[in-house]
Amino acid sequence: MLIQPIDLDRPGDLVTRLHDAYVAACADDPGPMVPLARFRHQVATHSPGERVEAWALVEDGVVTGGYGLSLPQLDNTRLGNLFPLVVRPERRGRGLGSALLEHALDRLRHHGRSLLLTETPTTGVGARFASARGLTVSLTEARRTLDLRTADWDKLARMLPAVEGYHLERWTGPAGPELIPDLAALMNGMNDAPRDVDVEDVDFSLDRIRHYEEVVPDRGFTCYTMIARRDSDGAPAGYTRVYLEADRSDGWGHQADTTVLGEHRGHRLGLLLKVANLLWLREHEPHLERIITWNATSNAHMLAINEAMGFQLFDEWNEWRLTL
Repeated sequence: MLIQPIDLDRPGDLVTRLHDAYVAACADDPGPMVPLARFRHQVATHSPGERVEAWALVEDGVVTGGYGLSLPQLDNTRLGNLFPLVVRPERRGRGLGSALLEHALDRLRHHGRSLLLTETPTTGVGARFASARGLTVSLTEARRTLDLRTADWDKLARMLPAVEGYHLERWTGPAGPELIPDLAALMNGMNDAPRDVDVEDVDFSLDRIRHYEEVVPDRGFTCYTMIARRDSDGAPAGYTRVYLEADRSDGWGHQADTTVLGEHRGHRLGLLLKVANLLWLREHEPHLERIITWNATSNAHMLAINEAMGFQLFDEWNEWRLTL
């Protein structure tokens, strides 16, 4: 058994083979799988806010598992995020997962990190593995889906609230450079979302947001984005976005962050943004079958909006933590 580093400058086919192991290990997940382009970007590509490293578990020339580790650089510099940690199903039960986890913990110590975060479904192999190795649950998240083939579109149209003093602005694909300051201001509004008690605010700097937008195509995505602006001064007030595969290779849409800045809350802008963006998306992407969204189970306000729109519980996931 060899736990081999993947050279991110010359990864060869190791990332592809690690992705194959990930797909095999997650075959029971009924949700959308992370495709290779996005996996490669997430696990094996540095960004201004994160350094990453990836390791492959090689046995007799076969990649039977491995892990990816991301290390925030601009904030939260005491933690590391683990995604994925996988072993092919036919190779489980031989201590390989434990060996990979211990290796990842050693790498965290090497980088001076003291907190590990990772996610698994609330039940199943991953949850049993995490619990047995001393990880504890810091946050529970629910995935909900809206079936666009059976959605009540008349009801959704009637849900659009009449909001005075604001207007909507929308675009497809990455944001243009003129929108980067507005997106940075809006994304910083996500810092009041539920999170682990030891996770600091994320610094959504201009450089970070600019990079996020530039790499949307590299991740294999396109997106539909809508923001709300105050009429009186054009100030950005709220934001929502749905991602979908750029090649339209599956029927999934991914509801990303929705936020309304504190001084603009109380006008039902969150509901307006989500419903208006969904109606626009349906008009231009009729092939889409389902939208999937994640929310902390403690986020009662956003859960209420999603349920009113017709989203149904799909499954639940735990964010796990381990203090070194």
